[in-house]
Amino acid sequence: MSVREVADKAGVNLGMFHYHFKTREAFLRALLQAIYEEMFAKLTLEIARPADTLSRIRFAMRALGGFGLANRQFLARIFADALTGEELARRFLRENLPRHLGVMAGLLAQGQQEGVIVPVPIPQAIGTAAGAIAMPILVAGRMVDSGVLDPLTARMLQTVVLSSEALDQRIDLVLKALSQATKGSAKSATGKSKTRGKK
Repeated sequence: MSVREVADKAGVNLGMFHYHFKTREAFLRALLQAIYEEMFAKLTLEIARPADTLSRIRFAMRALGGFGLANRQFLARIFADALTGEELARRFLRENLPRHLGVMAGLLAQGQQEGVIVPVPIPQAIGTAAGAIAMPILVAGRMVDSGVLDPLTARMLQTVVLSSEALDQRIDLVLKALSQATKGSAKSATGKSKTRGKK
């Protein structure tokens, strides 16, 4: 993408672009940050809704997953650029990934304190959620968007992996995996019954 292409698309001259942004890199930083801040604002609003902790975790997962569905090409490009050493992408991820991951970590830790989330290390819980919710969007989305799949398979993935309904199904699965029963003889993270020794 060239600066001239950006200016032409915006309907402004190059002088106006340079007046506001000075460089292409500054423009890209501002663009990326604006996209992220919109997502983070929605995430903040969702978890502020009056609800129990498990519901707030669901709201957060839905906000993050929905953002992934709506911006899968953008996210795939960011991660690809970061993996190839592109400093702008690496800096963007370094500065922003900890923010929403920190929100999730706080919610999961609160759930563990309340006894509704299994007592596993928080990074393990986040990895479980990200692996089930985000990775299918990135991988299946990349396969569909690349055009390497036949149309039938692409449509199938669009329905069973890349739809809002599929996202909600995966969130349900994650919450079932991370939730801990709070009544009766609930099992600990090691799988041993808390009522062990009783007859």
